[in-house]
Amino acid sequence: MNMLPIFLKLDGRRCLLVGAGNVALEKVSTLLKTGLQIQIIAPEARPEIVELARAGKLEWIQRTFDPSDLEGNTLVIAATNVPQVNAAVYHSAVERGILANSVDDIPNCDFFFGSIVTRGSLQIAISTGGESPAVAQRLRHEIDEQLPEDLGPWLENLGALRREVLATHPCSEGRKFLLHQLAQRQLCDSASCPSRQMAHSQSHPPVQAPGISAGTVYLVGAGPGDPDLLTVKALRLIQSAQVILHDDLVPQAILALASSNAEIVNVGKRCGTKTITQDDINALMIQHARAGKAVVRLKSGDPLIFGRAAEEMTALVAAVVPFEVVPGITAAFAAAAAIGCSLTDRNSASNVIFSTGHHASSHNQSPLPEIEDATRVVYMPGRDLHLLAEEWLQQGLPPDFPCAIVSHAAQPNQTVRCTTLAALGDAAPAAAPSLLIAGWAVRDIAATHHVAAAGVTVTA
Repeated sequence: MNMLPIFLKLDGRRCLLVGAGNVALEKVSTLLKTGLQIQIIAPEARPEIVELARAGKLEWIQRTFDPSDLEGNTLVIAATNVPQVNAAVYHSAVERGILANSVDDIPNCDFFFGSIVTRGSLQIAISTGGESPAVAQRLRHEIDEQLPEDLGPWLENLGALRREVLATHPCSEGRKFLLHQLAQRQLCDSASCPSRQMAHSQSHPPVQAPGISAGTVYLVGAGPGDPDLLTVKALRLIQSAQVILHDDLVPQAILALASSNAEIVNVGKRCGTKTITQDDINALMIQHARAGKAVVRLKSGDPLIFGRAAEEMTALVAAVVPFEVVPGITAAFAAAAAIGCSLTDRNSASNVIFSTGHHASSHNQSPLPEIEDATRVVYMPGRDLHLLAEEWLQQGLPPDFPCAIVSHAAQPNQTVRCTTLAALGDAAPAAAPSLLIAGWAVRDIAATHHVAAAGVTVTA
């Protein structure tokens, strides 16, 4: 059914309601809030309707309906308990070009009443096209529980601030971006309120959202696809980005969170079909960042697991473009959670190995020995790494096998110590919590970030 959801300003207009029983009473409570001048035609009426008429809130005419009653009305609602009467009211309204609703009679309706959630000027109307008002009511309750109670006053303040911006800032993309930024921020009455100061600033372009910088590329993990599993930082970046370059596997539900101003480009490659090359993707990131835009390179799962993040970080470093990696929930963790399976068990599973069916082809590089063709991650490696280093050397790993000890990962006091397997046992103890990452990929990342091969501590 093709319908246009619109919000009508009806204050002072006339509405005819035929019927004055229980169904009509429900409609009256909704219609009175709109400022409509309500006239009810019915031989008998509920006591509540009689009382509203006595109080001057509406007009009740105690008789049966006549088609001439329709003249001068904007809306007509047929709410008697006689289907034939309701149908006759509807068809008479259609003949006069008046929008009409015959309650619980889908074929005889030009419009439907939605189930409404309100917070001040905010209205969220839910309609099922008359198929199931009960479903609309259930959804209304669910939405109502999620919205903060103070949303109405905040929206009122935001509206006043928006009018100030429209009056003081010339029409431009910068003004449009500013209004979208303000819609994501807290407001207070103080003149020193950061949001108000942003709105009154005449600098262009407007200030970026907290945590996002112009000219920077963010490699963001979109997780397994459920928007509820996005990290808070990922959500903020998606909502604030000016350009989003996304994988094909990122669902529309997550892309819908982006600003309406954002340029969204699908750079996905699926099932061996490549409509865009990795070099093209690298070039797009660099191009938009150099144009001063905040760029989100949105990847399904986690960027650092089979997401070609190494190639993209290398390209960004070579182009001297700043970047940041925002981890996401990788598919392995989501799948394990979905089936209620722990990937580790101290009685039966002390290792986790990640692998992919795809492997980069290179004619200029000899394949690595199988034992070296993996990145090893050791949680809680302990303070003395001598025994672990000796065990790996005995397995055949080379002495120059790169290792990194990460302490307090992703926290403000994060430290990274890069070393080699030969020197691992002599590494200074790392503050807990820590983990050990070893493999040739560590060497590449260390070189990318200009970290020396041994004994250097990097604080993020």
